[in-house]
Amino acid sequence: MSSTPNSSRLLKLAAIAAVYCAVVYLVPRPETVKPEGWRLLGIFCATIAGLILEPVPQGALVLAGVTASALLGGLTPAQALSGYADPPVWLLLSAFFISRALIDTGLARRMALVFIRLFGRNSLGVSYALGLTDMVLAAFIPSNGARSGGVVLPIVRSISELYGSTPGPTANILGRFLVLSVYQSVCITSAMFYTGQASNPLAAEIGTKFGGQPVTWTSWAIAGIVPGLASLLLVPLVIQWIYPPTVRQTPEAAGFAREELEKMGRPVWAEKVVGLVFGSVCLVWLTYNWHGVDITITALTGVIALLLTGALSWEQIRSEKAGWALFIWYGGLTQLGKSLATTGIPTEFAKAVGGLLGDLTWEPVFAVTLLVYYYAHYGFASITAHLLAMYPAFLAVLAAKGAPVGLMVYAFACFANLAAGLTNYGTTPAPLFFGLEYVSMRTWWVTGAVISVMNILIWSTLGFAWWHLLGIW
Repeated sequence: MSSTPNSSRLLKLAAIAAVYCAVVYLVPRPETVKPEGWRLLGIFCATIAGLILEPVPQGALVLAGVTASALLGGLTPAQALSGYADPPVWLLLSAFFISRALIDTGLARRMALVFIRLFGRNSLGVSYALGLTDMVLAAFIPSNGARSGGVVLPIVRSISELYGSTPGPTANILGRFLVLSVYQSVCITSAMFYTGQASNPLAAEIGTKFGGQPVTWTSWAIAGIVPGLASLLLVPLVIQWIYPPTVRQTPEAAGFAREELEKMGRPVWAEKVVGLVFGSVCLVWLTYNWHGVDITITALTGVIALLLTGALSWEQIRSEKAGWALFIWYGGLTQLGKSLATTGIPTEFAKAVGGLLGDLTWEPVFAVTLLVYYYAHYGFASITAHLLAMYPAFLAVLAAKGAPVGLMVYAFACFANLAAGLTNYGTTPAPLFFGLEYVSMRTWWVTGAVISVMNILIWSTLGFAWWHLLGIW
């Protein structure tokens, strides 16, 4: 790649600078907000614009924002960099390291093949098997791109080709159905767990501040399991009805899984260790309310156990590029969001929007904002950018209206992930699945629109009722 900036990159950088200038110099500053706080808002908005436009990698953009927050936003260097000491940042990094061991040892693939062998005797069963695989991995692997691209997607392609289904005229034999249903399942599993997607812990941290009650791995898993399983069950059925595959019975898929498992042989030492660590960490996370051991310390302990047993090498730690890139942008965004919350700007925003909404109660405001929030994802290629741009603002507006904060926190956090199913660029795995060329763009978008209605209905009825039963609201 040439080191000389091209015109497209320069235009995007100019647009980011324009966003900063427009916020700081054109938008009236409330008297209750200090000038440095207003400049911090400009930096935050420019950073979000950068995540959308992406003229350079996300980590570089966020690092620039962190630096600017010390130069212009009134933060000391220690304050600007303190996000990198946040436990959730290290939790995600640790999860990436353990996920690397899961993938590199072959344990994740073995789990997928076992599910295929058990449930893959028909096309719907194959879809369910791969969806269940991603659900299990989502309980620990915080990158939906890593788990679906590294484990699930190769199996989708292999089974499709097993039945002569390739991009083009034969796509509807099996491949089109599997690509659509499995991708939508990935979006659902991303919404089901604290570790389902990289920005979920950020949503949990923001939500915890609003609600006063910690949003933990356990509480998120319990909240997401009922509506999540309902969506995982019904979504493939609907897609099969809209775009039925020519091949319905797939005994060869189960045979394929059996043969692949035979080739892999019995689990080796490293797989057994990784499986034991994976299961133990999940168990300790699930029982957090009983013992109170911090989930980040639990994850770090798991990493140390893998290193000491040799199931994970230091070289693998060093080469985990995706994890370290996430550490840079996530840690920086964490601090920018925290610092912005102390400026008084969210309060002023809530007051302004509340004044525009007049005497409306929280219920209609919630319904409208949730729909706007969901379908606004057509304009985002990143769940993180979508979340940061709209989640805190809508929480502030609804909290000012007296809405139950727990309901708001989980609804907006989960819907950000579900909305990624709308387009072929909604989250990291989308281009990977779409790039197989089994599905046209029109079909992809139509499917996304249909499934969006279905997910909204499931999560806003069964999901909200389940959360009420749990005492979340």
